[in-house]
Amino acid sequence: MSLIMILVLIGALLLLIIGYSIIQQQKERAEAERRLEISRHRAIIDETENVLSNTGMVPCSGNIMLVLYKRIQDALAQSIAFASGQSRNEYEKRLIDINGQVESLKLNPPTPPSIENFRLPDNDKQILELVRTLKKMKAILRAEHNKGKVDPTVFAEEEMRIDSLQLRINVESMISRARAACFMKQYGSSKQMVTKALNTLHTIKAQTPNDPFIAKKVEEAKQLLDEIMGAQKLSSPHQPISNSKDGDDLDMLFQPKKKW
Repeated sequence: MSLIMILVLIGALLLLIIGYSIIQQQKERAEAERRLEISRHRAIIDETENVLSNTGMVPCSGNIMLVLYKRIQDALAQSIAFASGQSRNEYEKRLIDINGQVESLKLNPPTPPSIENFRLPDNDKQILELVRTLKKMKAILRAEHNKGKVDPTVFAEEEMRIDSLQLRINVESMISRARAACFMKQYGSSKQMVTKALNTLHTIKAQTPNDPFIAKKVEEAKQLLDEIMGAQKLSSPHQPISNSKDGDDLDMLFQPKKKW
């Protein structure tokens, strides 16, 4: 009997150990999932706040601002469900602030600034940051629309607005770099960039012939091309023409090519 009792006790102990191990694994799995969810929502909040911090460079409408704030609002609400202790308290305080900003935007939507008055930043670093901000903004807009959180009409208007801004940045950047290359007597690079700008403009002009920005930039690019050709003829015939491709970083940010 004593042997049987010992075996029974050993078996019971083994069952307890196995049961405890299973429960512990489940707790660890749940904790890992909790941390993963908090990390995921933290990334959403950080990304959206980064876009919001750069909206001063972009003529944003109240609609896109509301999309961005609501995205943070949703991420904070989800984070509260998984957070605990001090972190939970911090998320709750931030959610109260965001709720206030969302309500304020709903009650007093700002008038959308005119895209026609938009001016390109002065240096390439600012331009690159602006391009990245618009790309992230567009990706967020599409993601929220796919979730059913953005009205289709608002989505279409805001996407068109972002596309228009990206077009202006792309064209303005190419013409600006073409002028700089011409000033440096890099006529090959200058002609290449202004020709590229003209090709882009002609393609878009065929689709939107009444856009005053396009018509203005076509004339500006043609005039610049004439200046480049004239300067190239006056230069020494033996003067080497630079084949450098200035601003490759900016061109890469517009890849893959969009069909306007």
